[in-house]
Amino acid sequence: MARPRGVEDAVILRAAAEVMGRVGPGGLTLAAVAREVGLVPGTLVQRFGSKRGLLLALADQSARDASEMAGRVRQSHGSALGALAALVLESVGEMGTPETFANHLAFLCMDLTDPQLYERALAVHHAQKRAIEDLLAEAAAAGELRAGTDVAALAGTVQAITAGAGLTWALERRGTLAHRLRRELDTVLSANIPPRPTRDLEQS
Repeated sequence: MARPRGVEDAVILRAAAEVMGRVGPGGLTLAAVAREVGLVPGTLVQRFGSKRGLLLALADQSARDASEMAGRVRQSHGSALGALAALVLESVGEMGTPETFANHLAFLCMDLTDPQLYERALAVHHAQKRAIEDLLAEAAAAGELRAGTDVAALAGTVQAITAGAGLTWALERRGTLAHRLRRELDTVLSANIPPRPTRDLEQS
């Protein structure tokens, strides 16, 4: 059967992610996503088969996006650490409120108990870690990090604080998630950043 023309799959999947953040697992339906993009539910059934098919397609897209995001942010930042900060902040860009954070977290909990979704969630996790580690390795080679920095261990810590900062922020509800995450990232990186040369300090 020919696929209906009009709205691309990528647009539908982005809309699905937005609906997920608003309504959580219990409220996500093909009808809700169809309304978001101005389609009828039958069109989504033709493309994805079911809500589960939509979730699997979204998970596959997330894995692709995780691999591509690092290259995109690197091109728009002058330093590897600047790109790293942008990458980490963009990874939580859809979670602007504690409620949207909670809803996305609920979907992650679903992923952990479903073999097919878990496989894809793990692929996203590994892609994000590779991207973070590559940027840290570049930063180390450029002298942005101390010589001898264990970039693999530091990448794991960056991933851990990304998840942990979100949960702490959602509980405490002070400021924005982006501000909280940037503060935590700066804290964990500060121990690995070499001191500025004395000449730079005198000129500043």
